Amino acid sequence: MSRFLFTAVLSLGLLGATQAQTPPLPTIHIGLGYIPNVQFTPFYVAKRLDYFKAEGLNVEYQHGYVSELIPLLLQGKLDFVVGDPEDAILARSAGQPVKYIMAMYQKVPATVFSLASKNIRTPADLKGKVIGIPGTFGSTYFALGALLDSAGLKESDVKLASIGFTQLEAVRGGKVDAAVGFVNNEVVNLKAAGVPVNTLDVTAAYPMVGVGIITTDKNAQTALAKKVVRASQRAMRLTINDPAQAFKIGLKDFGSGGGTLSVLQASLPLMQSSATKVSGLGYSDPAAWTKAVAYLQKQGKVPSSAKASDFFSNAAISKTLK
Repeated sequence: MSRFLFTAVLSLGLLGATQAQTPPLPTIHIGLGYIPNVQFTPFYVAKRLDYFKAEGLNVEYQHGYVSELIPLLLQGKLDFVVGDPEDAILARSAGQPVKYIMAMYQKVPATVFSLASKNIRTPADLKGKVIGIPGTFGSTYFALGALLDSAGLKESDVKLASIGFTQLEAVRGGKVDAAVGFVNNEVVNLKAAGVPVNTLDVTAAYPMVGVGIITTDKNAQTALAKKVVRASQRAMRLTINDPAQAFKIGLKDFGSGGGTLSVLQASLPLMQSSATKVSGLGYSDPAAWTKAVAYLQKQGKVPSSAKASDFFSNAAISKTLK
């Protein structure tokens, strides 16, 4: 064997040994609520553009109802869950060590919407009306309660109808007078169909952040949390700057039935605020949390001794990703 050939074989052997010794990237498991959907576009982008790999991580997603995902988080079968802040608040109030660490939406996207022909223009107009809600849980239910409270109305002053996630059909078909839905979903679809619609803003009464990343206390203050949040922030920034590209990327995961570009575009204003321009995408406004938690305390959902800061943290947020 010539010296050149021997050297080449030796080099290939050393390269193979080096590659064999390179450990695989650790895999983290993230629960995404509901089903594959355009609302999770930044997370699909983060995976497909290798933002997690840039942080030294592989990622696997698991879809399901958050009520099923939080127990998996607590069991260590998931590392992070994407859900509403109320999911973290109620779990922690029940003694579970969870914390909300990144806000994908700067405000709750819930709204009370109705056909314009119903002439519901103010919260006071809801008195005596039938209002469709997914159920007596989650951000939509609490946002509606805060809106009624701001108008001096009680839940008994209206008629609540649990209609699951059929708000658009129920409103359009006249089964309810109004429903609690989302500004970046049902309202967008009704307007796209040319249906005149009225909406009631809930954010003044309930200025809570929207869906975001939840993890355990054990993970919240770690380098792992910062890596996951940083990858997510990068994907949010791309989504904001180029929604058409982000939609095209996400479409590979949520498919043609998982939402439209117009829904994603309607979500972009929710991802940004004056606070994110200073403190980074995903930042939680402490004042917003304080007011929203105070409402939940008034309703007996949160112990009066609790502080808003018990439920969330901005420690993992990168201020350079704005």
